[in-house]
Amino acid sequence: MRIPEKAALYIDGEWVDTDRRRPAVNPYTGEEIATVCECPPALLSRALAAAARGAADIAAMAARERASLIRQAAAAVRGHADELAHLMAVETGKPLADGRTEALRSAETLELSAEEGLRIEGAHIPMESSAIGAGKIGVSLRFPVGVVAAITPFNAPVNLTAHKLGPAWAAGNAVVLKSSPMAALTLQRYVEILAQAGIPPGWLQSIQGDEAAIGLLRAPEVDFISFTGSSRIGEQVKAGSGLKRVALELGGNGYTIVAPDADLEEAARTCARNGMRLAGQSCISVQNVCVHRSIYEEFARRVAYHASTLRAGDPLDAATDVGPVINAHSAGRIQGLVDDAVRSGARLMLGGTHRGALVQPTVLADVPAACHAVRGEIFGPVVALMPYDDIQAVFSQINAGPFGLQAGIFTASLPLALEAARKLRMGAVIVNGSSTWRSDQAPYGGVKASGIGREGPRFAIREMTEERFVVFNA
Repeated sequence: MRIPEKAALYIDGEWVDTDRRRPAVNPYTGEEIATVCECPPALLSRALAAAARGAADIAAMAARERASLIRQAAAAVRGHADELAHLMAVETGKPLADGRTEALRSAETLELSAEEGLRIEGAHIPMESSAIGAGKIGVSLRFPVGVVAAITPFNAPVNLTAHKLGPAWAAGNAVVLKSSPMAALTLQRYVEILAQAGIPPGWLQSIQGDEAAIGLLRAPEVDFISFTGSSRIGEQVKAGSGLKRVALELGGNGYTIVAPDADLEEAARTCARNGMRLAGQSCISVQNVCVHRSIYEEFARRVAYHASTLRAGDPLDAATDVGPVINAHSAGRIQGLVDDAVRSGARLMLGGTHRGALVQPTVLADVPAACHAVRGEIFGPVVALMPYDDIQAVFSQINAGPFGLQAGIFTASLPLALEAARKLRMGAVIVNGSSTWRSDQAPYGGVKASGIGREGPRFAIREMTEERFVVFNA
């Protein structure tokens, strides 16, 4: 398919070019493939004004009508899944099969949002429980916030965008979307598909540029900010947003525990696959695996074997399992973390090299818990293995770290699984699965440096509405 020469801005139903541009680069080849238009202040003001008008229109629309338009959009996305997968492969390095899966998931996310938008409900408040409330009727109702600023990353560009657009629209809000410039071509096509499917111009504005992102944080027209990205930038978003409400889906370092009674082969295969797929560029990618010492060496051998069967290479080749990371700079950063771990005493079992942005699947054993490859977020195809003797020490190690997104535990013991669920301070604990698991209707998000609030259509709709208490006096 033909790759667009530029990614334009979508403002008030029109595609707008600007002279301020940055290059879009194919991460696998390193070649410049297009340019990305950046949004100057005047156009941001225009986009915000259009969103404010759109917010009034969408809030006045019946929920069933909003749901019908969102379902139409989902059907259109499903019909263009292969095209979107191709763009993702060229622009972000995501293998074709993974890109197609993501595009189809984004359609499902929109459908789930349409359904949840029909079930927004308040509550009856029992006023008779207090003397001052006696004889009164109290109800709590939910209303749209208005304009949502949605800031999305490159690693799952269409589904993470759907997780913001779908709930916002279903709740009756308009959206100003600022996507990653490293996925701008993909998101341009995604927005085109949505618009052609009947999403009204006031529902969605799409812009680019760091200056525009800062402007969104400060803009009085913006009522709510939904951000997905690194913990470092998330902290800046929170600091720069003033009193605006925010939802922040941030980083993680993917802990998974393998107990002595675990299904060894299933755990090893799952950890290898989920540490390497998407080139490890997911906040919940398996990164750190704590394995009971009695099965540690056998587990390490099996993880290295399963990882070695994955083919790294051209994302446009259907046989590729692991594509490049987003750019050569990221690959160099990942290489530095691997080298530092080895210098600190880790044993390199597989990989440990890169060419350009293509990082070979890497397995490290005996990694010291204090090194950067454990405590930080690698965000690359690297799995760090550590033996343990005392499960309580593992719980303490995980909780002492900065992140709290998701963790997994493989065990046949229900009491141990429940103990992990109670003691691990995480947004989610996955039993007999790795940290890398997400179903789009479920609550998703973290604590500590992993974020604030929850995604998943039902839960995001609650974030994107505001509560209003109404009292009826007799």
